[in-house]
Amino acid sequence: MTEQPTTSPPRKSGAPVYLTGLLLAGRRVVAVGGGSVHARRVPKLLQAGADVVVVAPQLHPRLAALAASGQLTWRPRTFVEGDLDGAWYVLAATDVPEVNAQVAAAAEARHTFCVRADRGEAGSAWTPATAVVPGATIAVQAEHDPRHARALRDRLVRLLGDAGD
Repeated sequence: MTEQPTTSPPRKSGAPVYLTGLLLAGRRVVAVGGGSVHARRVPKLLQAGADVVVVAPQLHPRLAALAASGQLTWRPRTFVEGDLDGAWYVLAATDVPEVNAQVAAAAEARHTFCVRADRGEAGSAWTPATAVVPGATIAVQAEHDPRHARALRDRLVRLLGDAGD
């Protein structure tokens, strides 16, 4: 199976992103893939009040615990395009690039922002490096260089105080 391109407009190298804070309380967020990436991201989505649905044949133990406690909905199978119906935000983080491409294309067709963990430039949104400091949340995007973004975030945290993240 060959990877399907999304229909989003091409981005110039280094093109800026528009940072925003998503208000996801009560809104459906679909996370496709049940591994360590979503084990880190899904708890933050739940803290934001999102109604999280995880689609994956298997779950990381932290996600399995959240599913068992009823904090998220688990669809124990592979992705189908209808999984994105009604979603406000989508995250694709499977070990199969073709599946991630299918998720991104289905999200694009629905005009729903999608973070793609394996090829960020092929999604329509990126996840910033974040931290909570007293009285604020900071987010850093570094031209889609996650290591650089984390390093900058850590420097800011040291300057501003201890992170709660």
